Amino acid sequence: MNGLTVMPAVELLSMLRRGQISPLELAAEYIQQIERLNPQLHALIDFDADRVRAQARALENSSGPRGPLFGLPMTIKSSIATAGYRCETGSLLHRGYVPHENATVVERIKQAGALVLGTTNCPEFLMAYESDNRLYGPTANPWDVERSAGGSSGGESAAIAAGLSAGGLGSDSGGSVREPAHFTGICSLKPTPGRIPARGHLPACDGPFAILGAIGPMARTIRDVTLLFITLSGQDALDPVSPPVGLRNESLEDLRRVPIAFFEDDGLIPVTPETRQAVQDAARTLEVQGFSVRPFRPRALEEARQLWWKFFVRGGAMLLDPLVHGRHSELSPTFLDFLSIAHSEPPLSAQELLAAWMDCDHVRRRLLAEMENFPILLCPVCAIPAFRHGEREWEVEGQQVKYLDAMRYTQWFNLLGAPAAVVPVGWSPEGLPIGVQIVGRPFEDERVLGIAAAVEANYGYKPPPLSVA
Repeated sequence: MNGLTVMPAVELLSMLRRGQISPLELAAEYIQQIERLNPQLHALIDFDADRVRAQARALENSSGPRGPLFGLPMTIKSSIATAGYRCETGSLLHRGYVPHENATVVERIKQAGALVLGTTNCPEFLMAYESDNRLYGPTANPWDVERSAGGSSGGESAAIAAGLSAGGLGSDSGGSVREPAHFTGICSLKPTPGRIPARGHLPACDGPFAILGAIGPMARTIRDVTLLFITLSGQDALDPVSPPVGLRNESLEDLRRVPIAFFEDDGLIPVTPETRQAVQDAARTLEVQGFSVRPFRPRALEEARQLWWKFFVRGGAMLLDPLVHGRHSELSPTFLDFLSIAHSEPPLSAQELLAAWMDCDHVRRRLLAEMENFPILLCPVCAIPAFRHGEREWEVEGQQVKYLDAMRYTQWFNLLGAPAAVVPVGWSPEGLPIGVQIVGRPFEDERVLGIAAAVEANYGYKPPPLSVA
């Protein structure tokens, strides 16, 4: 069964439905892959093979109806409450924390028949684009273990890319399901906030983070991501930002009538030549399929990024400062780095916060007005491919690019509250994957996934060599 664990989830589910493999047999394949590769990757942080086997046997012996994810082995980011599993958000301050109740999304995947393999690594309090912490160390990229798998859903991306998991749940307030997918060569979706309920995320997606943050599916193919989106979406009556929006369906012919724009950089921070080429290739493959694609860059991007910075960086530090007060000796270098960046500016005043809150809707309106003519945008995910552990600055096209500046290409769309998918398209000279971002207007998640699937038709996931060795 060599290569079984890197197959698309939809194919594994088809095999399970036809009886070609049992849940216990499939679980055994993933257990073997985890035991072989997790010591190198540090992707899963709470994994017990006996517990996985017990779940698989219980599924096989159940007499109830079989859900759409029956027998599928999945992982969950350790910032999403999973009853009975460590969910420490990468912090010594939360060492050993095990929730007693599941987040809404975890309950939904279990009701759909999924098998929980375990929880995955993330940076401390999720405030980094590298999944490194003092509890479990850095998660390695399966394409090059000297490089990062990204953050904050880096454990998820490494596990899925290397075949330690068939799919999983991450979360994203500034690129945290998209950046890791780009770094490791998989697919992901940051949905419109609330389309997939975020109740049970740690910390809670409240206040500004109700707009910025979302729980999103991660998998090896867009078909897999779409299946997870369909299974997980739907209103949560106890989540105040979860809307009563039903699933929508557009045919390929409908999608071809949607004008698409692409831009290769934002005019401020350069991207690598291969990143630029990947965006051009994605645009070209859509044109060949009959889509209308034109160059266009929204003008309100930088304003959106500055507001994101106020809420996520400065506001995030203000929220976390009381929690970590007097305990800085226990914090990880990645989180201390975030605090150093955040504290280089004064705390937000009440007046500044109120003005930012008002400006948020003003800028969102401007972006939406710009997207009236182009409801779908193609653009980079990041200025660079996966970086080496601990790197924080790079030279790109003759310009020095700092850490958070390189990651700006996802942040705009958190401020907009827009759906954005990632598909692997290109390759760096070092053989690292490069993703392209497909962005839509709020609540048009299905359209984003449909066009992402059209991009993926010519590109998509390839297994890292170590995963099938």
